[in-house]
Amino acid sequence: MILGVTGTRKGMNVFQKENVLHWLSENKSNISEMHFGDCIGVDAELFDICKLLGIKTYSHPPTNPKHRAFCKADIIYPEQEYLIRNKHIVDVCDVLIAFPKFLYEEQRSGTWHAIRYALGKKPVHVFYINGHILFGLSKV
Repeated sequence: MILGVTGTRKGMNVFQKENVLHWLSENKSNISEMHFGDCIGVDAELFDICKLLGIKTYSHPPTNPKHRAFCKADIIYPEQEYLIRNKHIVDVCDVLIAFPKFLYEEQRSGTWHAIRYALGKKPVHVFYINGHILFGLSKV
């Protein structure tokens, strides 16, 4: 399985981190690679976790380095604008895991942009800040 990641620059809270660690440990043998946007916060945290688990990492960095984490991924794609690289991450993955900042959908959010783009194309697992997880979200 190819995993795509999208999430807030604020990073994961304790609920999100515990839930994703549990999910990744259960699915580790099925995950061949992880694609992420190479920003601070969730991207960098999931990069570290996947490296520890031995999952191959693919970075899709943004053209604007302001929030870039500069992770040393196994494969680093050319820089792209935020929304274009979000679509590329969704296009190449089998499952998108998302870590939004709030419990509700935001209109001007890269995380929600990726979620909306992925809906109907592939499973989306949303790890919310209150500990709830929606597996296989199909509509917002």
